[in-house]
Amino acid sequence: MRLTQTLLSAALALALSGAAVAAITPEEAKKLGTTLTAVGAEKAGNKDGTIPEYTGGLTTAPAGFKAGDGIRPNPFANEKPRLVIDAKNLAQHADKLTEGTKALLQKYPSFRVDVYPTHRSVAFPKFVADNTLKTATLAKTNNDGRSIEGAHAGFPFPIPKTGYEAMWNHLVRYNGQAYEVKYRNLNVDAAGRTTLATEGVNVQEYPFWDASKSSAETYWRIKNTYTGPARRAGEALLIVDPLDIGTKDRRAWTYLPGQRRVKVAPDLSHDTPNPGTAGGNTFDDIFIFIGSMDRFDFKLVGKKEMIVPYNAYTAVYQAKQDDLLKPNHLNPDLVRWELHRVWVVEATLREGKRHVYSKRTFYLDEDSWAALASDQYDARGQLYRAGFAYMAPSYDLPAPYTDMFGHYDLVAGIYSLTGFAAETGGM
Repeated sequence: MRLTQTLLSAALALALSGAAVAAITPEEAKKLGTTLTAVGAEKAGNKDGTIPEYTGGLTTAPAGFKAGDGIRPNPFANEKPRLVIDAKNLAQHADKLTEGTKALLQKYPSFRVDVYPTHRSVAFPKFVADNTLKTATLAKTNNDGRSIEGAHAGFPFPIPKTGYEAMWNHLVRYNGQAYEVKYRNLNVDAAGRTTLATEGVNVQEYPFWDASKSSAETYWRIKNTYTGPARRAGEALLIVDPLDIGTKDRRAWTYLPGQRRVKVAPDLSHDTPNPGTAGGNTFDDIFIFIGSMDRFDFKLVGKKEMIVPYNAYTAVYQAKQDDLLKPNHLNPDLVRWELHRVWVVEATLREGKRHVYSKRTFYLDEDSWAALASDQYDARGQLYRAGFAYMAPSYDLPAPYTDMFGHYDLVAGIYSLTGFAAETGGM
């Protein structure tokens, strides 16, 4: 009896630690493509019909789209909000809003949330579905959840059992195999002034999704070549993240034209202030979260219906900078919100580890696995920053796209927007 209890305790500890354990059983995998979508979302809509059934996503480009163009027209441009939330009716909808959204509604009378009809527009190429099913019972986490193995060109954990598994789905999320964008990172100070933090050309590659190969060591790499502002023109940045980030760690380099040399940059991670936003967020705030999970314990809270930015084509592709960035917050007229089911993951700072955040809550879209929002708390446990990613699926590929994102500093009263490309050719 004692031996059995010891073995059960050891097995439980192993599972909770995120050690090497297969994600799901063959029986569980049978749900994929039946009651669940190919990547693990619930196919069915919700009870009151405000979240529809998943029927394959949006794979047909609307009228006006030009093949090969980086600007994608809004396929839902003629729709009107079904609900408008402001400070006056906040209490009625509080259970479906992130803490950051509620804080913005309470802090700024001009902030509001326009909730549109929900469209489950995310779609994937067939190989994503095929490989997700193929590796669903083989994928494992190692190094206390910080590394993965056994998966390639498919979502590793379509039915996650731990917070680490859910976050890995976000880290390797499908954006296509590569893309290039000429972008701007913009900051708005407490007085409402907009400043260009950086401008440049961003190239991202996802070797994990190269279906022509059977495996990959790297899941993501990014190269930024800065063209502005003038003081940063000519600088460059390269980051490479391996699947075995738990033991190999991130590799990063910077090029400074004044020194005419490339330097290894090991500090471009975790809570190092992000120079791309002039310190408006941390390096691991990029894309809501990026990098190693060694500083926090990640707990899978469960799934919840939440109102999040979604199908935000107007903000991502059609907006003018001066129209979108207003004092205190983005222009509510240009930001579309919808009700979707999200996975909630809580990250709590580990004992003995250092970070400017003591706790973080992430909201991962069930259809794409992309993190759409986050709440970040300071060392006192008070809400410090709120992050949002602006989902605008690339229906021409098809692939989700959430790489325009921003963070609100609720203490300093400032905010940043990263990856704005509507006036520079799109993605």
